[in-house]
Amino acid sequence: MSPAQSVLKSVFGFDSFRLGQEDIIDDIVSGENLLAVMPTGAGKSLCYQIPALLFDKPTIIISPLVALIDNQVAGLRANGINVAAIHSGQSRAENVAQWRSVTHGLDNANGASSLASEYNDNGKAKLLYLSPERLMSPRMIAAITALDPAMFVIDEAHCVSKWGPAFRPEYAQLQELKTLFPNARIAAFTATADALTREDIAANLFGREAGAGKGTIRGKTIVHGFDRPNISLAVSPAKGRNQQLLALMQSVKGQSGIVYCLSRKTTENVTTLLQQNGYKALPYHAGMEAGDRFTNLERFMAEEAVTMVATIAFGMGIDKPDIRFVFHMNLPSSMEAYYQEIGRAGRDGGQALSHLIFGMDDVRLRGQFIRDDGSDENHQARELKRLDALISFCEASTCRRQILMQYFGQTSDLCGNCDNCENPPKMVDSTEHIRHVLGAIEATGGRYGPAYISDIVRGASVKRALDLGHDRLDVFGQGKYMGKPFLQALMRQAINAGLIHSDLERYGVLSVTPEGRAILSGEAIFKCRDIAADQKRAKASQSKANGARGRRDGPSESELGQADRALLLRLKARRTELARASGVPAYVIFSDAALIDMARKRPASRADMLGVSGVGDVKFERYGIDFLSVISG
Repeated sequence: MSPAQSVLKSVFGFDSFRLGQEDIIDDIVSGENLLAVMPTGAGKSLCYQIPALLFDKPTIIISPLVALIDNQVAGLRANGINVAAIHSGQSRAENVAQWRSVTHGLDNANGASSLASEYNDNGKAKLLYLSPERLMSPRMIAAITALDPAMFVIDEAHCVSKWGPAFRPEYAQLQELKTLFPNARIAAFTATADALTREDIAANLFGREAGAGKGTIRGKTIVHGFDRPNISLAVSPAKGRNQQLLALMQSVKGQSGIVYCLSRKTTENVTTLLQQNGYKALPYHAGMEAGDRFTNLERFMAEEAVTMVATIAFGMGIDKPDIRFVFHMNLPSSMEAYYQEIGRAGRDGGQALSHLIFGMDDVRLRGQFIRDDGSDENHQARELKRLDALISFCEASTCRRQILMQYFGQTSDLCGNCDNCENPPKMVDSTEHIRHVLGAIEATGGRYGPAYISDIVRGASVKRALDLGHDRLDVFGQGKYMGKPFLQALMRQAINAGLIHSDLERYGVLSVTPEGRAILSGEAIFKCRDIAADQKRAKASQSKANGARGRRDGPSESELGQADRALLLRLKARRTELARASGVPAYVIFSDAALIDMARKRPASRADMLGVSGVGDVKFERYGIDFLSVISG
């Protein structure tokens, strides 16, 4: 057994590594600088935590959020590791004590166990978590220099790149680490980075070799895939969002999940809607008091069957393994943002559900956000392209997972786990329908957005049309047989098919493309998804979701017999009691996967319990007798 495998088993309680973990650990231990791109839930944390425990010198871990730091620290301490964290959520005295645990050592500090003392360097913490702002202050840099660290770890590394969708200026300063600490390894981790973003991250953190052109990037980049096959993918056009959400929530009753909203006001309204309908829903957005946000986060992490209703202020690094669903009430900002947000579901490997509701008003608002963010034209152009890619994903009639993987430069077979695979959309000839729309756009000079064009096509006697004289156009009212929702769906598909251009820089103004003019001239036809059938299809998908609720508890749990399920409930109840007594999230005690394994194996001794996935020496020392008693009782 290698040193890394020994730590994996004795400290973390796992018999084997997940795909790719061991190779990354070997590269880090051998002194390699590397960027690892791994899907959420693939075990990125172990890839740097295990080497950190093997090194003689300390490791500095840079993380963007206090909540993420606290979650990681709680998990390590539950496994008997003395770990330090310095951040704004702690008092000065607490931060000083944390620093002393790195520099001088504290006997069994922060719950470190004697069983893990060989990895704690006589009481010293080998892992120190910091935010990038705190690390890069001159005073902290001087103090860290004296520690002579073995490694710097940059978590959520996509924040480094100016090409990425979540660039943070304070992360840009981390490119100085390679010069300030030339003897330290640099390991960066992210779940979301396309090829351009990966190159930018690596160049910033590792530097380039001298030579012609840009020069070869120092260090190594490892991409272990973006696919999360356990997450089902579904998209629905907006048609009464609140009722659509309530229908979706019926399929996930009794489970934890996230509902993302575009604004603070919508977040509050949706929270009230869910509470009034019997759901344990909590709000989270930047307009709330920090204490209230923290309390809601703690409840979400510790309690079962909680729905967090949130803006994107809630998200990065949320380490809750049993999130079973992520619903979007509005369009996210990009494919990267969408992938990140749905990736918070199913981190334990169990089945999870994602569902996105979107409409043309979302597209207009997202375009407006991009235009108003104060960035330069090149950045705005990149963001508008990202938005276009997401709109195409939403309107797709083919396998959604294939489109998602292709965006990140990878391939996928038909997934069988998205709405388009499970219920392939029917395609129908809609040439005559779209000619009315294209004609209205052309006749009004290509100067208006979809809402007004819809009014012209339907012949709505709105004041604007009367004032402009558009009610006298031949195209006025030619499509009055089409309802407004039908027209909205038709225009979205025509935009996706390239017949209509939506100028996001001009608030969604529509114009006819050359492909669209070929339709008007009779040189081509237009087939699109059957909109009426789509509505029936959405109802069928919802019924299937309701019927499939049991399998979304996770494949392992569904295999348990009735007696084992009853035992699992007792084990979960005991875990909740211990978590509340210790003031930590329940999964810090044992994960759901560990409890399922216990219920199936029914260990009767210490040796049996150490054979349960996720039970190491320290976990047994702290909790083993409690759970053996539940099993034997």
